[in-house]
Amino acid sequence: MEGEADVVVGSCSKPCGPLEEYLIPDYILKPDVQQVIVDHAPRCPVVVFINSRSGGQLGSSLIKTYRELLNEAQVFDLSEEAPDKVLHRLYVNLERLKMEGDILAVQIWRTLRLIVAGGDGTASWLLGVVSDLKLSHPPPVATVPLGTGNNLPFSFGWGKKNPSTDQEAVKSFLGLVKHAKEIKIDSWHIILRMRVPKEGPCDPIAPLELPHSLHAFHRVSSDDSLNMEGYHTFRGGFWNYFSMGMDAEVSYAFHSERKRNPEKFKNQLTNQGTYAKLGLKQGWFCASLSQPSSRNLAQLAKVKVMKRPGSHWEELQIHHSIRSIVCLNLPSFSGGLNPWGMPGTRRAADREFTAPFVDDGLIEVVGFRDAWHGLVLLAPNGHGTRIAQAHRIRFEFHKGAADHTFMRVDGEPWKQPLPTDDDTVVVEISHLGQVAMLANEPCRSQSVNDPSLPSPAHDSHSDDREDAAEEDEDEFEDGRRKFGAADTFKLPDEIDIAHLS
Repeated sequence: MEGEADVVVGSCSKPCGPLEEYLIPDYILKPDVQQVIVDHAPRCPVVVFINSRSGGQLGSSLIKTYRELLNEAQVFDLSEEAPDKVLHRLYVNLERLKMEGDILAVQIWRTLRLIVAGGDGTASWLLGVVSDLKLSHPPPVATVPLGTGNNLPFSFGWGKKNPSTDQEAVKSFLGLVKHAKEIKIDSWHIILRMRVPKEGPCDPIAPLELPHSLHAFHRVSSDDSLNMEGYHTFRGGFWNYFSMGMDAEVSYAFHSERKRNPEKFKNQLTNQGTYAKLGLKQGWFCASLSQPSSRNLAQLAKVKVMKRPGSHWEELQIHHSIRSIVCLNLPSFSGGLNPWGMPGTRRAADREFTAPFVDDGLIEVVGFRDAWHGLVLLAPNGHGTRIAQAHRIRFEFHKGAADHTFMRVDGEPWKQPLPTDDDTVVVEISHLGQVAMLANEPCRSQSVNDPSLPSPAHDSHSDDREDAAEEDEDEFEDGRRKFGAADTFKLPDEIDIAHLS
């Protein structure tokens, strides 16, 4: 079919120039546009999603530049249109055109790449949508760092500093996207189950009025298999980290302050300085003195893990000094630090652990006592307290001295009410499939299947990983579990989902 690509059907909203290899014709993006003939199919068609509210004024400026260089119809402002609606429209139209024998539609379907510019929460929102579509050939995603931490872009070689927004910088980035390699990363499904609090709001979402913050948790419907009578159950997904404790409390304070005074948060450096000041104010640097022992995670929750698919749940003994737990999928946290590090074989406690591969079906669980403990990460081979590597992890909160704690998913924090009677609040994280990312050099994320790396110490677990993949695929097919990021995605009745493969 590639040999038939010299002349294809399409339309272009502006004269084809040096960026024609990225342009998508109007009729592919808009079902009501008439088809016309163009000379060549784009080598690297892209759809661009930008959070105009990220990076101070950078998001809006970046939208302007991309629309100058590309077809305006392939660049979307996430504050105006959600990605699930965009991709729904695009893939339904692609399927219709493919069924009509349109060669260009087939080529764009095969080579499409997505670009998302925003913070980690924005990137995770798009990854959740792509995962929920359950396409057999989902488009890989490149991330532009427009947030404060930018852990996702940094993990895949796209940097952590906010980018320039001039045309030359955007052209350079598009060139990197064209040559970027694909790498699969694990997706993590998270459910939170709780009774409705008698006072205050029950929806555990960030106090930040941004579209991407709303994807973090969606309440499941009454007929969902995860629903439990008498409880509200929320579901979501993450690709970088879930954290709980004092680090999430500082993040919550930062987001709340930014919501109250957005004019003070116009650039990345100022944001990072404010973040550090709030950490001092919250007592994160002297937690043992400023925080009561009731805030220690061992006092708040029972933590259980399932280390391998199908194995038994094991309760972890969390040290009484731990005030923050991070469940980490990627080797970047808090602006590029690696809390897990590279376990060696000298210490007996580390011998059961492997390197933090991003596609091994395991999540790394790390603990911190306070911010001083976190500063150890700045030293060579520094790391937090390694607690476990697991395929699933479960937090059970019972009545205690604290009536709330703080949680965070991929940069989006919230204040979580805890039981005040005999009820239980449960947070459970489990592996659920993978999503494709685009990686630039140098890429910090490592694949367990990378032939250039030494074989993992625990290669005997390879069968477990294969079983896990089959188990997760079964759950995808069963349709019972999703991330909730694309609840509006529904193919029309006349479109057969099998044709999307």
